[in-house]
Amino acid sequence: MPGVGRVLLRRAIALGIALVLIVSLTAIIMEGTGYSIKVLKAIIDSNVRAYYQQLRQRPQAINQTELERLVNEYRSRLEEIYGINKPWYVRAGRLIWTILSFDFSYTYSDEVAGVAGLQAPVPVSNVIMACLPRTIVMLTIAQIIVVMIALLFAPSIAYKHGSLLDRAVVTYAALFNAIPVWWLGMVFIQLFSFSLGIFPNTGRPIIAYINRFWQDPFINLMKIAYHASLPIITIVIAFLGSWFYSIRAMVLRVVREDFVMVAKAKGLPDRLISRRYILRVVAPPVTTSVILSLAYSIGGFIITESVFDWPGMGSLYYAAIVSADVATVLALTYVTTAVYVTARFILEVLYIYLDPRVRLG
Repeated sequence: MPGVGRVLLRRAIALGIALVLIVSLTAIIMEGTGYSIKVLKAIIDSNVRAYYQQLRQRPQAINQTELERLVNEYRSRLEEIYGINKPWYVRAGRLIWTILSFDFSYTYSDEVAGVAGLQAPVPVSNVIMACLPRTIVMLTIAQIIVVMIALLFAPSIAYKHGSLLDRAVVTYAALFNAIPVWWLGMVFIQLFSFSLGIFPNTGRPIIAYINRFWQDPFINLMKIAYHASLPIITIVIAFLGSWFYSIRAMVLRVVREDFVMVAKAKGLPDRLISRRYILRVVAPPVTTSVILSLAYSIGGFIITESVFDWPGMGSLYYAAIVSADVATVLALTYVTTAVYVTARFILEVLYIYLDPRVRLG
């Protein structure tokens, strides 16, 4: 189908351009505003002072002239590594090119490397690959559980519009939509970790369990599940209401359509009506919500991961921003945007089969 190929090619080009623009704008903002250079100078000054103290504490005496020479050489080396002796647009351009060519460079930030459980300097790609599985264990699995529960029960709830269960779901959604997930996490940590002692109050030990997973897969899997249980339960409770409500609203609009009423008047079974007349219509918007939510979860939740002391992508993002680690910020932006762009392209392909009218777009 040549028409389908043209549609997909146009969408792929548009999504690719969006990816390049997002990375470019992030680099220009970080470098052009002078935000990164101020923090980098402070980091260099701190490292130089530490190096100066190390030289002063050496057993062999160093005269003042030699001491100043070594310190100046060390400062020049750091300035070359961080690139602060170059114009901002040169730094931004070099960063954009290296990131788009999948060369994520190194991170020299102890805070960023510490989130991954590594020591600086370390390749940014290693840091991301260390944190990504932890976010998948916590956020993506929680989102999958939420989606499965919502898809299983929400259509039936909407089909029984006005029932007691339907009103309970609406109330539940309204209540938990107003409660931030990180606030609910703090309440659950206080209750289930500190008061009852059922779950751990930190997710930091998961670093060791994932790193040595294959040494004893069953035991390490149990420990990972134990540390991830409270965050997953919190996220499921917090997000399930909104998913119930959104899928319910989609199904409810279709249930009131004339063709569904005609099917009911013909005496067709409810299960057949639900499958043939309702689910086929709501499949495109539901698929969009599912795939984009899973893609969004890869980037992590900064505040929620901080509350649970969870060393995932959100915590990594926060550490990179605070320490002005431009290379890591750009790499994370590139990875999360690439995941989102890929998810959008997958949706474009699925739309062609779920709704052939998209081919005309």
